[in-house]
Amino acid sequence: MSSRWFALPALLLLTLPFITLIGATPWRDFHLAYGDWGSVGVSLGLSGISIPLIVLLGIPLALWLARTTSVLRHWVEIMVLIPLLTPPLALGILLVSVYGPYGALGGLLARLGMSLTNNAGAFVLAQVYGALPYFVMSARTAFEGVPTDAEDAGKVLGASAWQILIRLTLPLARPGLATGLAIAWVRVIGEFGIVLVFSYFPQGIPVKLYINLQNEGVEAVYSLLWLLLVVTLPFPVWCLVNSRRARRTIT
Repeated sequence: MSSRWFALPALLLLTLPFITLIGATPWRDFHLAYGDWGSVGVSLGLSGISIPLIVLLGIPLALWLARTTSVLRHWVEIMVLIPLLTPPLALGILLVSVYGPYGALGGLLARLGMSLTNNAGAFVLAQVYGALPYFVMSARTAFEGVPTDAEDAGKVLGASAWQILIRLTLPLARPGLATGLAIAWVRVIGEFGIVLVFSYFPQGIPVKLYINLQNEGVEAVYSLLWLLLVVTLPFPVWCLVNSRRARRTIT
């Protein structure tokens, strides 16, 4: 029997909710609720801040994990994995404990006239905590796949460490980095648990979906759900397509 028949159950399981969504959507009364467009603006606008932060913070750590021979590597990996494996609601509570008005760091910020609770800064911070570990782990794998011989050849030819990073390491790691960026984007746009606890305001798409569901029932959320998919999916699909093309170019 062909192996494709064994793959069919999993494929059907994965696609069934989306096929159902097409039939369940009230197309004749397709409209967005009050405030839905504002939630789209919040998610997209603040994600435009959090994604660059995730890349800037994640690449140095991922590169260090991929290249270091330090005995600390194992412990650093555990420190990266802990927030990744922590349930989002629990992580949101932990962020309140740290950055909230009565938290250790939050209290200090409050005395300085700043706040990181229920505002744009808290929203970005929640997105970063939700996506950064995923990007770091993907980027580390990408950097581990870069042949050290290529970097050594660059050193022999007199290239600086910065030139090697920009012209050799990052281009060769591009497929894996694209995958990590796709995962980070989905996590950033779709983050709900951390945001719900730590930054209920401003309301992004996931929280607004939850509010609409609580107030008006499941029939009222399909329009915004479609918009969430339209906002979320194109960028990671583009990243993954470019990742595949880059792999073909490298090979």
